Amino acid sequence: MRKKTTSMVHRIPITKARINLGQLVRRVHLNKEYFILEKGGIPVAGIMDAEELEDYLELQDPEVQRQIEKSNEDIRAGRTRPAEELLAELGKVRRKKTVAPRRQKA
Repeated sequence: MRKKTTSMVHRIPITKARINLGQLVRRVHLNKEYFILEKGGIPVAGIMDAEELEDYLELQDPEVQRQIEKSNEDIRAGRTRPAEELLAELGKVRRKKTVAPRRQKA
């Protein structure tokens, strides 16, 4: 069972962030915290974990959005199957790929 994490969002002046950048980055990466950097009390930038940013950017891709919508339509239409069935099928495919065909002697 996964431990549920609560993400903390902190607001910090950009000058303070510059001084403590190494510590902020460590907290972002290890604790999954977020920092909103402010200049004169106005939010101007944010700091988040690189992996999470990559996931976010991938979700902005129109092709990925179409695939997600198609999957949602399949679920609504009842076109699903048990995960065990899919995993068994993937295991068979993987085993077929790892078994190299024997060469016949000429």
